[in-house]
Amino acid sequence: MEALPGLAVAVPDPVQNDVLPAHRERVTDTDPAAMKRAVRTVYTLFYLSAAFSIWAVAAYMIFPIEDGRVTSIRHNNLFIGLGIALALLALGIGAIHWSKAIMSDKEFVEPRHATRGRDSTREATVAAFASANEESGFGRRAMIRNSLFAALVASIIPGITLFRGLAPQDTPANPRGGDPVYLLSHTMWKKGMKLAHDPSGIPIKASDVTLGSAFHVIPEDLAKLDHSQGYLDQKAKAIVLLMRLPVDALHPAPGHEDWGFDGIVAYSKVCTHVGCPVALYEQQTHHLLCPCHQSQFDVSHGARVIFGPAARALPQPADRSR
Repeated sequence: MEALPGLAVAVPDPVQNDVLPAHRERVTDTDPAAMKRAVRTVYTLFYLSAAFSIWAVAAYMIFPIEDGRVTSIRHNNLFIGLGIALALLALGIGAIHWSKAIMSDKEFVEPRHATRGRDSTREATVAAFASANEESGFGRRAMIRNSLFAALVASIIPGITLFRGLAPQDTPANPRGGDPVYLLSHTMWKKGMKLAHDPSGIPIKASDVTLGSAFHVIPEDLAKLDHSQGYLDQKAKAIVLLMRLPVDALHPAPGHEDWGFDGIVAYSKVCTHVGCPVALYEQQTHHLLCPCHQSQFDVSHGARVIFGPAARALPQPADRSR
């Protein structure tokens, strides 16, 4: 036969036939006792995961934070966090051990073919799921299946329980703490209240505020509260930053000309984005920076937003009683 004209390409490493190496059996494939131990290990880990999830819920009640003390908050976070972390760790290790020691690990070649929406395709899909169920042992191994369900259900319970802590609680300093609108719209600041250093509570004099300085300020009466009276909640709302700029560098909005004194201005430290403390002050540019999401505010122009996700200028307190 006469050869047809054309171009032939000789590849030095052509694709070989799909021949898989011999399957390497695991210990659990050849030793029934090892398989039983692996099964016991997996469902024990799943039940441990469920137990740790239940512990996280119990820790939420055993270590309450209603008194507002730092130690109580620390213990609450520590033991709840440990419970959730160990629950997820046991669940993950159990799932990995199940897949490596118990599920079928035989290699196979899946031929590629055109995908069509035919009845045979649907039947093949059902057969694939049935085969996967058989190889994983999910349907046959009731202890593993039930322990996995228990661990998954229990892992959700701590998160649901923690939702209770999102509701504001009544405190002696705020008897209407159950009303979130009232809680967020009222602070300890009152007309004539002195500005004090945070956290000492020592009043600040105007002569102490030098050019370029920035003072972290709280209401004078806040330092008199203890943690059981909602100290941390009140401080989170009332924190203020006090700065002094050259008078000619200030450009107050119309009607706000008397909201400062001799170049001294005060702005809330609560970022208008998600409430992080705006605590970084650049005295050369007169900019305030929120370290959480990098919103920047220009103090010389009413703390307006010049960069970042914040949508509003920082609130500015004013005292016209002088």
